[in-house]
Amino acid sequence: MHKRRFSLALTTVAALMCTTAVMPSAASAVGRGLGGSGESYAERHDLTVEDVRDINALNERALDLVGPGSKPPGALPPGAVESLRPSASADDRVTPPAEPLESLPDAYRAYGGRATTEVGNYIRKWQQLYGHRDGKARQMTQAQREQLSYGCVGITWVNSGSYPTNKLAFASFDQGKYDRGVRNGSPRPGETRAEFEGRIAKGSFDETKGFERARDVASVLNKALEGSHDVGAYVNNLKAELARSNDPLLQEDEGSLIYSALGTTPSFKTRDGGNYDPSRMKAVVHSKHFWSGQDPRSSADTRKYGDPEAFRPDQGTGLVDMSGDRNVSRAPAKPGEGYVNFDYGWFGDQTEADPRKTVWTHANHYHSPGGAMGPMKVYESTFPSWSAGYADFDRGAYVITFIPKDWNTAPAKVTQGWP
Repeated sequence: MHKRRFSLALTTVAALMCTTAVMPSAASAVGRGLGGSGESYAERHDLTVEDVRDINALNERALDLVGPGSKPPGALPPGAVESLRPSASADDRVTPPAEPLESLPDAYRAYGGRATTEVGNYIRKWQQLYGHRDGKARQMTQAQREQLSYGCVGITWVNSGSYPTNKLAFASFDQGKYDRGVRNGSPRPGETRAEFEGRIAKGSFDETKGFERARDVASVLNKALEGSHDVGAYVNNLKAELARSNDPLLQEDEGSLIYSALGTTPSFKTRDGGNYDPSRMKAVVHSKHFWSGQDPRSSADTRKYGDPEAFRPDQGTGLVDMSGDRNVSRAPAKPGEGYVNFDYGWFGDQTEADPRKTVWTHANHYHSPGGAMGPMKVYESTFPSWSAGYADFDRGAYVITFIPKDWNTAPAKVTQGWP
């Protein structure tokens, strides 16, 4: 990170490389009430008002790449005040330079459950471990380095081969815990009813169980892919596998995402990918943290403190309806607060049985070594560190996507840092 301007210390707001976060007025971004230890993303990553301007402009550009209808609304949420500082153009994002294929990465800097490195060193590790095709190491291309430069979503993007769409998502919600919490609890001093219910709802989600459910379903999908050389055979195999394990997903109709997700995966259709052959694909996992109160028709309190009813998984299947996810951040509870709208973590298909020992790769913000943001940092976090979240998020979805089987962007074993 570049040396910070202390005169802007009170203008710190929450923002992330992959957000469309708001531009609050000059004030401290304090994550209160919800999320991990209460720390906001901005506090953790030392982000300023200028950073948010740059990030928002970049996100508009990134979302344009995804296609029509994908761009979230750009209006400021209730309570936010637009800054008088001129908006930046986000033209300071830089594509990282190529790294020699034979170069080995240096050790990451590890602290607690997180290991940190610079983007160039991650590229070297990616080329040694993740960039293989048909068992052969390949240099990260210009296009891939361009994707990577977008930060947290860039990590998932470069490993999955396409901008993440997050449709086939899973989570775990304890309805009984929520009901008991609301029935037997009461708001804390100074806490509104909406804040109380949002807090209880967040605490009723179990990210470990949500992740395990996604990984179990991915395992079923991978069994169905084996030997299936057309979509019809794959669907029949999938139904058989679901019946064999008595999985509630068997009750989904053929229009369900569990059956259609493969066919909508871009790399499934490409000649150097699946080439419409399911047996050439594999199911892998990534994660998205985001805010529940995104419905523009909802109350101001819901936007501030969360929607207890939103993005709950189906109690039988664990599927989460992500159609209401507009990539909108939590609204400020007080003037000057601001929060990031999402964070992405890449898992792949690691075989580590203990979720606590799995490693999630993510980043702080887009790559801007000569600009206000500073250089992008890449993180490898253990699951407890990844799933802890921030005050900015009250939902964690674990998403299944498909990549060609000969891509090694999802190795079975990931070692945090570098031995």
